[in-house]
Amino acid sequence: MKSVVALVGCPNVGKSTLFNRLTRSRDALVADHAGLTRDRIYGHVRQDDAEFILIDTGGLTDQTDNMAELMRKQAQLAIDEADLILFLVDGRHGRTPSDEQIAQLLRNVGKPVMLVINKTEGEQKEIAAADFYSLGMGEPEVISAAQGRGIDKLIKRVVKSLPDAAKVDEEIDESEDDGRIKLAVVGRPNVGKSTLVNRLLGEERVVAFDEPGTTRDSIYIPFEKDGTSYTLIDTAGVRRRSKVSEALEKFSVVKTLQAVEAANVVMLVLDAQEGVVEQDLHLAGLIVESGRAVVIAVNKWDGLEKQEREWVAANIERRLPFLNFAKTHFISALHGSGVGLLFKSVKQAYSSALTKIPTPRLTRALEDAIADHPPPLVNGRRIKFRYAHLGGKNPPRIIIHGNQTESTPQSYRRYLENYFRTALKLHGTPVMVEFKTSDNPFREKQHQASPKQQEKRQQAARRQRKK
Repeated sequence: MKSVVALVGCPNVGKSTLFNRLTRSRDALVADHAGLTRDRIYGHVRQDDAEFILIDTGGLTDQTDNMAELMRKQAQLAIDEADLILFLVDGRHGRTPSDEQIAQLLRNVGKPVMLVINKTEGEQKEIAAADFYSLGMGEPEVISAAQGRGIDKLIKRVVKSLPDAAKVDEEIDESEDDGRIKLAVVGRPNVGKSTLVNRLLGEERVVAFDEPGTTRDSIYIPFEKDGTSYTLIDTAGVRRRSKVSEALEKFSVVKTLQAVEAANVVMLVLDAQEGVVEQDLHLAGLIVESGRAVVIAVNKWDGLEKQEREWVAANIERRLPFLNFAKTHFISALHGSGVGLLFKSVKQAYSSALTKIPTPRLTRALEDAIADHPPPLVNGRRIKFRYAHLGGKNPPRIIIHGNQTESTPQSYRRYLENYFRTALKLHGTPVMVEFKTSDNPFREKQHQASPKQQEKRQQAARRQRKK
């Protein structure tokens, strides 16, 4: 499972700015106003050849109002979930009594803590750090989250402090595929996930009744279907943050994210009676970001009229265009209609996600894609792609080598991803295309003429002057 890192500290010390910097996103609200983040925000960090889950929390204060108490509870839950805690302080304001209180709290937690001094723009590291050694948090990291100063060094130290951090392998990891299809069933609370799991299993293995938040943790269930081995992962529902009130349900979000990462295929369950809502979009985005193969199950389909069904189908197509590679099934988990067809799509998505594609086949597909739609010109020269090979699985990661590949626009990258998926008959899985510019070993020689060539050029120049 991926390690978990939590950001904690006083309000307005730059936790959300650092969160956005590390996750390369804008998921956390950022403004020069204390207390913007009231709930926990989760994101994936993929840097320095490692991956981990990052949690942004609200600021810890000594105020006694209800909102401050709620934010303290949320921060405490993040601390409970974390394998490592990043304690952020403000380098401009120096050490405060609130910093000392938080330091005392973290010393009693018994988990690794790293002191991070933020907002040190224009200051020397030694001067910025001097005031905080008395907190007893060890050697601090001095950064500027807004400017990116010190971020690379911070990430390297974080990775070293997380021995279980998931490593991003450059080559294919065959050990991840044990032949058993790991299927995670995810969705908002009360969309019928546990009912669907029971229907897939053919027995009452998971408690299911009409109350949101029944499942508190991810449940791993091995089973076989038509000669195929599966591990089915039933996850707790992920609710819209403003609607979540129970601490146990909040605690389950990390487990859901980890279940997605552990899966080969993710079954996203939607509620046909509600259509695609904002939390569905957020969850779908996390799944796509993880790179997992996807099957969409639209549940509670049996209770809709023809006109309502047409609206739901159009709504899914309009709001989830980034999942256009996923097969969509309209089902009733309660009555079983359409459920049996899910297994075919799951197996197909699994096979596509972990397929082995020979380099000659990938290179031929690349040549055909270029013939149909050549890459654009860059500074008057056309980008040249030479060959492609498979660099990873789950999802398929295609590495394309050539010249000026770093200038390839995003639109052409998307074209290649879609072309590869169609040409290679990959179903239900995203395709990641990466580029590598090859060094030209003859570049220097091209600019260095031989002595004979130099002599000929000089003679030609002398003749030209005489004329």
